[in-house]
Amino acid sequence: MNQNWKNFLLNQHATFESDTQITFPAVAGYNDKTIYPIAHLAILTVSGKDAAKLLQGQMTCDINDITETKSSLGALCNPKGRTLTTFLLVKSGATFLMILPEMLLESVKKRLQMYILRSDVTLTNSSDQLCLIGLSDPALQTEALFATTQQTFISVNFSTKHNRQLIIVEVDKAIALWSEWVDHQDFKPKNSDQWRYLDILSGIPWLTNETSEEFIPQMLNLDLLGGISFNKGCYTGQEIVARTHYLGKAKRALFLAESDAPLMPTPNSTIIADTAGTEQNIGKVLLAQHDQLAPENESSPVKMLIVLLVSDSHTQHLTLKDQNHHKITLLPWPHS
Repeated sequence: MNQNWKNFLLNQHATFESDTQITFPAVAGYNDKTIYPIAHLAILTVSGKDAAKLLQGQMTCDINDITETKSSLGALCNPKGRTLTTFLLVKSGATFLMILPEMLLESVKKRLQMYILRSDVTLTNSSDQLCLIGLSDPALQTEALFATTQQTFISVNFSTKHNRQLIIVEVDKAIALWSEWVDHQDFKPKNSDQWRYLDILSGIPWLTNETSEEFIPQMLNLDLLGGISFNKGCYTGQEIVARTHYLGKAKRALFLAESDAPLMPTPNSTIIADTAGTEQNIGKVLLAQHDQLAPENESSPVKMLIVLLVSDSHTQHLTLKDQNHHKITLLPWPHS
């Protein structure tokens, strides 16, 4: 994170619980216009005249479909079709901005570097030059998921249900925009973990070190989110992804769920089904987060994205494989 941006947030009464977890003092009353500093996601810039060609040969989405007004989720896979990372790919001029989990950026950069060879491609960690800001406001126009606008900053529609936008902007402009939105448009700063919570409710399947290379893209519902093209040419892992699509369907899929567990389960925690006294491991936790806006005197179920065996997902009694076997309840998937 850029030091000037961090200093500005500190002056805005932010507390850095870690480099990627930012909190603000609680404010009495409810405000549906909220703003979030996002540090758990990072920006890998891919530039050069061969950038599109490189990405087309490595990613599940079709690079030719991505424009300055249309961004896309996608996945980078290993040769066995397992997802190294999911990402949001944004085009700005001839440059591509790859938004992905901060903890995976360096490993992804190293992997892509292997395929550059003599191509005219430059990979840059731009997280020190560009900031990510989240906005949530019922008045925001979010008609199409991942629709993109570009003026003095880049804005990507991140949810049609919760009216959210992801802002990509240079540091000085980020400071000016934050001040304008907070001081003059009544946006209230909220903890960065709440943005993670809203991503979970929106079904956005971000990966971690624990879940990288665990799942093929269809297990993360990337096909339902428009993040897989089955018409483009070959890319690393494409054989496995295509075979899964054309010869049937993935045995596992992503589900939205909640649990009464008091502590958030960690990524890759095991989910079990208890049938007639017999326990069976049938899934994993992808992400989990408590609602940061819930009143302190009210218990809030932890929301989760979980990967389950499809055949068992609706018929089994699901619990976490923890000491108390906390119950898991499936919720409606957020996208049709």
